[in-house]
Amino acid sequence: MNVARTIERLIRPHSVAYAHCDLPCGVYDPAQARIEAESVKAVQQRYQNAEQMKTAGQTVEDYRARCLVIKEERANLVKHHLWVLWTDYFTPAHLEKYPQLHQLFWSATKEAGLAKKSSDPEQGQKLLDAIAEIDKIFWETKQA
Repeated sequence: MNVARTIERLIRPHSVAYAHCDLPCGVYDPAQARIEAESVKAVQQRYQNAEQMKTAGQTVEDYRARCLVIKEERANLVKHHLWVLWTDYFTPAHLEKYPQLHQLFWSATKEAGLAKKSSDPEQGQKLLDAIAEIDKIFWETKQA
């Protein structure tokens, strides 16, 4: 008997398991992107109201500069969480059932990029609305 074949037969798995994500699916949730997007919108609102929001000893310009830094960090986190959800959770079967997923993720990440550049809370709301559409489909897939 060939030794290599014997070893191959011994180490070959008897059954193969397939999963659509890296870990149990409980780790994926659009809420992570939504929370960061809520922060983006809140910072945009604070930026707009800098005169009333700044702390003692801080100039309006310094307050607004800090707002912009925080908003951009949070917008990047939104994109990160959306990309992880898109690449690690959703499957070809989901795409077959929800053919609009590509467009929804593309639009949501674009909205995150626009929110990163904007100090307008309306842009932050558009981002939240885009995430809400993904969230709806996500929870429908969890019920299946």
